[in-house]
Amino acid sequence: MQNWKRTFSILWTGQFISIITSSLVNFAIILWLSIQYDSAVILANSAIASFLPQAVLGLFSGVYVDRWNRKLTMMLADGFIAACTLAISILFYFGEPQVGLIYLLMALRSAGSAFHMPAMQASIPLLAPEDQLLRISGINQTIQSVSTIGGPALGALAITYLDIEYVLLFDVLGAAVAIISLVFIAIPNPEKTAEHAESVFFQVREGIKAVVSKSGMGLLFLFSILVTLFIMPIAILFPLMTLRHFEGGKFEVSIIEVIWGVGMLVGGGFLGISNTGMNKVALVNITYLGLGLALAFSGLLPSSQFILFVVLTGIGGIASSVYYASFNTIIQEKIEPEVLGRVFAMFGSISLFPSIIGLLGIGIFADHLGINQTFVLLGGGIALLGLISFFIPKMMAIDRK
Repeated sequence: MQNWKRTFSILWTGQFISIITSSLVNFAIILWLSIQYDSAVILANSAIASFLPQAVLGLFSGVYVDRWNRKLTMMLADGFIAACTLAISILFYFGEPQVGLIYLLMALRSAGSAFHMPAMQASIPLLAPEDQLLRISGINQTIQSVSTIGGPALGALAITYLDIEYVLLFDVLGAAVAIISLVFIAIPNPEKTAEHAESVFFQVREGIKAVVSKSGMGLLFLFSILVTLFIMPIAILFPLMTLRHFEGGKFEVSIIEVIWGVGMLVGGGFLGISNTGMNKVALVNITYLGLGLALAFSGLLPSSQFILFVVLTGIGGIASSVYYASFNTIIQEKIEPEVLGRVFAMFGSISLFPSIIGLLGIGIFADHLGINQTFVLLGGGIALLGLISFFIPKMMAIDRK
């Protein structure tokens, strides 16, 4: 691990380019759908297309991530996503853009992410010292944040001056840079044990066992899954909240996305430079409270208070960044490296299934109840879960020194 800083510098450079181009394309697609159809149902369906393949494949992809070469897995996953995006771009070029093609693109990208994300997350503990993992998670969140800031601004600019088929090509470029950067680094693989020869179902069971065998870890996962159930439906409604309730346009939608990214940058930057010794489970619970209250109060604002909505969105971004960094670090510290791939993939899948159920009804629910009331109800649910978490001793003891 002597050269871990150099390795991460190369890895982060490639991933930054890939993430910011993906952010650009994602925002451009969401903006295109929001303006083209002005429907919560359409946005919910696009989110389901993004999550369902990853949820299904994630039940098993982690097993293969732990079996395969993790560096090669990331390169092939990036290549698959780039090839699919290029194919959809060509279809758009020769025909009228259809919402069905957007759904297909999101589903294919989701399938690639089912292998790329757990491979990336499971590689980090093999590349850096354990006492640096929270700091690295903070820097990862900072990179995500900068991309979240720059992506929407560039995406709004791109969709204004370019047709959707040309905007998609940015994703292809970013994936190519990420693949090239991986060529120049070495990612070790954990030593294979006898269980790698066992069946996929056996190894999935072993991944679940690795979590539930540690006191309180199963409860930590359960609460995170419940919070995700509430967050996912709200996340896809932000553009419509700006367009409908606050009567904004492309610029205002971009501002909200950028401010969320600024909040993530602040949260990730704080963890990246402080390496705080605070109990990470307590940090997770605090972020549930902060995020939930920010979302709930956003729903209570009158349409004239867009500036206050911007402030609350920034607070939500800070909470989100600290949550992801803290939660991922807990897993990386407490779970053995040889099963990390399947644990990350399994958690991703299990947390997405309830979210998909919520998304199936959220479009109709939001269109009838109202976007702002939806923010109040779901945000309040997240804050309540955060409050309850503090009173569960087994959870609080997970990261007790």
